Amino acid sequence: MSTTESNPITRTVHNVEVPAAGTWLIDPGHADVAFIGRHFMLTKVRGRFTDVVGTVVIGDDPANSSVDVTINMASVESGSDDRDNHLRSPDFFDVDSHPQGTFRSTSVTWNRDTARVSGDLTLVGISHPVVLDVLYVGSTVDPWGGHRAIYSASTEINREDWGLTWNVALEAGGLLVSKKIRIELEVETVRRG
Repeated sequence: MSTTESNPITRTVHNVEVPAAGTWLIDPGHADVAFIGRHFMLTKVRGRFTDVVGTVVIGDDPANSSVDVTINMASVESGSDDRDNHLRSPDFFDVDSHPQGTFRSTSVTWNRDTARVSGDLTLVGISHPVVLDVLYVGSTVDPWGGHRAIYSASTEINREDWGLTWNVALEAGGLLVSKKIRIELEVETVRRG
């Protein structure tokens, strides 16, 4: 969707609709940063962070775009108070010593309505490169006149790369908590100014 010619939400680049160039702020009330692991190597266990802020800067050339996100690690929720407290402990996120996680992009490659956003993910004070597969879902005007661009993104990481090694060996073999963790994001951004 586009508004008037003088204030478009989107534009066409190489015959593809992309968000208008400028700074877009992540709407914390509409930002879902979720993670999925396996328990007993079988059951999917889901969690999410409820306090996420950040900025998406869309360049005149979409390849010159950038992403900067900060996560309040204490905002983790997984549906179990005991598990959440364990995730906040030094066994996992150690939120007293490392209250924030961050993602800062280093490069963006656009291909029609998808992008690969490479960047550094920092958890518990340790940074490693990750690549997010991003889908630009679309843009709209909200009831208050704000311009919104919506994205979905995902990646998979090995949590042990960040020193998140707590686990229990199972008698029948395998581990209590999977090393591989899938990260899924659903994010609304609001154009600034």
